[in-house]
Amino acid sequence: MRKLTVGLIGAAVAASAANAADLPRGHLAPAPYSAFSWAGPHVGLNAGLQWGTVDNSSADPLGFLGGIQIGYDWQLGQFVYGVETDLQVTNADDTFAAFKFSNPWFGTLRGRLGFGMNNILLYATAGLAYGSGEVQTAGLSERHSHFGWTIGMGAEVGLAPNWSARVEYLFVSLGSERYALTGLDHDFESSLLRLGVNFRF
Repeated sequence: MRKLTVGLIGAAVAASAANAADLPRGHLAPAPYSAFSWAGPHVGLNAGLQWGTVDNSSADPLGFLGGIQIGYDWQLGQFVYGVETDLQVTNADDTFAAFKFSNPWFGTLRGRLGFGMNNILLYATAGLAYGSGEVQTAGLSERHSHFGWTIGMGAEVGLAPNWSARVEYLFVSLGSERYALTGLDHDFESSLLRLGVNFRF
């Protein structure tokens, strides 16, 4: 009787092993964190809110922005790193005394470093910023090119193999330039909160 019981148990174990060998690998272990790939190029659109200050004035420009972004990411395990550039147009402006201050457009060139958890990516970003500042008064207008820096953070979620959506915060400092209309140096500094969508190749 004991030999028969041992034989039946052995046969059951052998059958279970044979059945497990026939199953797809995904049934034997949970999917790895890297199941969603962040590697490769991407291009997308964004829109959001911009608010900030202008040095040597009490102007606090506020408005909406929108633009495009293009980038490339590499992935090493759960670590994701890459580069991204974007170009934005904005209607943020404010008036101080007789002067209207605005930042009609700007762009950034940034590095990104993130941590991916399957289809969720948390990242930090920093790099160069550039753009245009404008001062208007009494029908006169003066524009200058500004160059500075930016830093921020964001979260991105993979919605499908080729699509992702993100929320991102950036602080942008465009650096000081002298304006003849005011006789002063002005640095346009802004905070940005924007939503975006990317197509990943």
